[in-house]
Amino acid sequence: MSEIELHPWRFRVARMSDAQILNELISASVRELSRADYTDAQMDGAIGSALGLDTQLIADETYFVVVCEDAAVPGGIVGCGGWSYRRTLCCGDDAPGRDASRLDAAREAAKIRAIYVHPSFARRGLGRAILHFVEAEAVRAGFHMLEMGATVTGAPLYAREGYCEIERMEVPLKNGAALPVIRMTKTIMAE
Repeated sequence: MSEIELHPWRFRVARMSDAQILNELISASVRELSRADYTDAQMDGAIGSALGLDTQLIADETYFVVVCEDAAVPGGIVGCGGWSYRRTLCCGDDAPGRDASRLDAAREAAKIRAIYVHPSFARRGLGRAILHFVEAEAVRAGFHMLEMGATVTGAPLYAREGYCEIERMEVPLKNGAALPVIRMTKTIMAE
């Protein structure tokens, strides 16, 4: 998959040249949309690490951007998200404990990763559209079990879309704070 259009949005594979825009989008999304769920210290410590870009997903071509040509945002990028066939559950490039080993699609869950929406495009169904898109991509690659490390902010959407909470975790942050993350899973039946 390289590009698909879902009016008024167009999904395409993320490129390394998108990294700066994506980091800015992630920061804006977290700061505006997660304000009720996380403290300033948690957001400060998480942006760029626990809540940051994982360029391995871009290299694997399993991370996507959503472009709206008419949007008054950098590059027209209004959202992003992906999935992974690697073991790392969540977090960006700078997070400790990353595991890039490959998963077995027959018996392990693909990781749904880093779904963010620009604050100006929140509450329009874009997060749900990204989720459905990346789920379909993971299924197309042979996975039927999905897993994620959800933010407290995103968990209600994922629960509505069939994900079940498995556990609550605390991701330690460099500034001494900890970020609550919810491990969630979902199985998609083969057609």
